[in-house]
Amino acid sequence: MGFGKLRWAVLLLPYFLPLGYSSANAVETRSWDESYALSHKVVSQMTVDEKVGVLTGVTFAKSKCNGDTHPVSRLGIPALCFKDGPAGVQPSKSVTGFPAGINAASTFSRTLMRKRGEAIGRELKGKGVNTWYGPSIDIMRNPKGGRGWEAFGPDPYLNSEGGYETIMGVQGVGVQACAKHLAANNQEHNRYNLSVTLDDRAMWEVYGYPYIRSIKEADLSSVMCSFNRINGTFTCSHPKLLANDGFLRSNGFKGFVVSDYGATHGTAAEIANAGMEMEQPGEFDPLVNGGGVFTEGGLKNSVLNGTVSNERLDEMAVRVLAPWYRLRQDVDYPPIDHAANVRSEEHTALAKEIASASAVLLKNAPRNSNSSSLTPGRHFGLPILRSEIKEMAIIGEDAKQPDLSLCNELVECTNGTLAVGWGSGGNSLEFLVAPADAITSYVGDSATIATSLSNDATAGAAAAANKDVAFVFVNARSGEWIQNIVHDQGGDRNDLELFYEGRQLIERVAAVCNNTIVVVHSVGPVFMPWSTHPNITAIVYAGVPGEQSGPSIVDVLYGNYNPSGRLPFSIADTEEAYGTQIVYDRTIGPLTLNYTEGLFLDYRYMEEHGISPRFEYGFGLSYTTFSYGSLDIRSNGSSKSVTFSIRNTGGVDGTEIPQLYLGFPEGSGEPKKVLRGFSDVAVRVDEIKNVTMTLTELDMSVWDVTTQQWTVPSGEFKVYIGASVKDIRLTGSF
Repeated sequence: MGFGKLRWAVLLLPYFLPLGYSSANAVETRSWDESYALSHKVVSQMTVDEKVGVLTGVTFAKSKCNGDTHPVSRLGIPALCFKDGPAGVQPSKSVTGFPAGINAASTFSRTLMRKRGEAIGRELKGKGVNTWYGPSIDIMRNPKGGRGWEAFGPDPYLNSEGGYETIMGVQGVGVQACAKHLAANNQEHNRYNLSVTLDDRAMWEVYGYPYIRSIKEADLSSVMCSFNRINGTFTCSHPKLLANDGFLRSNGFKGFVVSDYGATHGTAAEIANAGMEMEQPGEFDPLVNGGGVFTEGGLKNSVLNGTVSNERLDEMAVRVLAPWYRLRQDVDYPPIDHAANVRSEEHTALAKEIASASAVLLKNAPRNSNSSSLTPGRHFGLPILRSEIKEMAIIGEDAKQPDLSLCNELVECTNGTLAVGWGSGGNSLEFLVAPADAITSYVGDSATIATSLSNDATAGAAAAANKDVAFVFVNARSGEWIQNIVHDQGGDRNDLELFYEGRQLIERVAAVCNNTIVVVHSVGPVFMPWSTHPNITAIVYAGVPGEQSGPSIVDVLYGNYNPSGRLPFSIADTEEAYGTQIVYDRTIGPLTLNYTEGLFLDYRYMEEHGISPRFEYGFGLSYTTFSYGSLDIRSNGSSKSVTFSIRNTGGVDGTEIPQLYLGFPEGSGEPKKVLRGFSDVAVRVDEIKNVTMTLTELDMSVWDVTTQQWTVPSGEFKVYIGASVKDIRLTGSF
């Protein structure tokens, strides 16, 4: 069967139909001035005990959520409910298991990022949650970092855009967002005592950068300070980060700062005067060796003895309540109801679309090619046509439904398909549809299916032998540092290998099936030395796709969705190629880690050192092809307008992800290429679309450590427009 345009138009019709998602329930916010006025009025009527109660968690044992504050019932102030994220409502029943942040990043779609935030916000509001601990905008400094999948990868700009769109979505429906974790929170080992040595430029241009737009343009409600120290000082008592002349407030932050759980150390006066407003969960944690500083009279006594002024106490309480008023949570806000079913068909469809849009096609062999690089036999590649497949195999433990009795409430699973990482950033597996089930349902009786749903390489090879196609599902997991250990690793991955001998499974199957298709579910990069095997005709990197894992991958494999995902990180062949490392020191004492790489992370480091990754940052294939042309760069005040065209030159409607990389003037100390723009452009066959990207003054600025301000360096800037950081199609300068 050929690839007639009519057939493809029918198959891809759902891909181009909008979900019908609307912002009809968007909240009309109050201004900050009005919100502060209301907050000042109510705080002026509070006693010292009531103010302290608003600023302090009630402890885990008494909390109805993941964290509550003390109510002031006589003034109409309820206990504020704080709930974990950032991949949905966690932990909770009857919610949607959305794709993780790293998959949202893989879509390179601001629209899907915003819709994901809106949907999560609606589910939170339906449960009565006031503040959501998300999004995470932690930089994936090292690909083995345990919680890197919660955020948007190693690039500050993509984290900035992902964070901004998520916050706009969540807060747009009336739920407070809490961006986390400020700052340089990049590994789980020794996270409670790690001290990061970090210069000002890296702080502002890398680790702080994702917060700036969310503060200035999204009116971010809250920020969570992290466990670690920066240059010897704990972040929750770090004036350079939190004080009125520090990083957050100098960027215009009007919300409040809340501690990570147990991340407070020292005295209440030190912490309050440094700029933190709220301590959660309100008790000392011996595991963390921190917390409980504001409680048991700590903050109150500091006010009574004058080490914390009454003015500062009022400021703290006003800042906590101002976002509550701004998002109108004081008016008919739903009460806490953890049993509420907040799922909807709309949310399920959105979760599936994001999962499909985030799948990255890394390899696709020519269909029925006579190329000498392919072994004899039929090589279908993707998409699969049902008429071509009579016998197939589904192989690997990652294809099957996990046994949820072996998973705890933090989604720490040791079996089954990977839908999300574990820890407080996980989400529900209650409605997870595994790949094997989805494929079996879709195929029906059109083909016979052999299965080997373990990573036993011998059994897998036996199932795959002489089949028309063999799907091999493999994974690599990670998560938060918690008591249990998964696959002999504590949060951070030990290496970049696939779990459970996944490499051996792939190689054994490929040896007996000349149409082997590999699907990788992983929290980040994994080594892929097997990618060039001639019998591996296609590779799909599907990340951590959430509950609609199976249906979404079926749509990609069978052509119902033309893949448009792009890598939000590089996949290299060695750990050294990333230029950073995880320090696996589990001692109790402080550990100092010097961020000597500065601005040079991931593709920035590889470009600087001439390292060619196996699959570069921004890479991803499609079932069609695109050409670029007509680059035009113009000044628009202090900004630059960059316009170019994209044409679909293949035989299939599809979406291209053009990326703008900026080269700074020589001597500026910047990497050779820095991501400063992207878009997702749906283009039909033979259609040409014009794309415009804007470079703002901030996009063109560097942080001057001498003047302590953003500065646009003088000299020639280079503009690179491409399909990845390596696949540059157009160049210009200004």
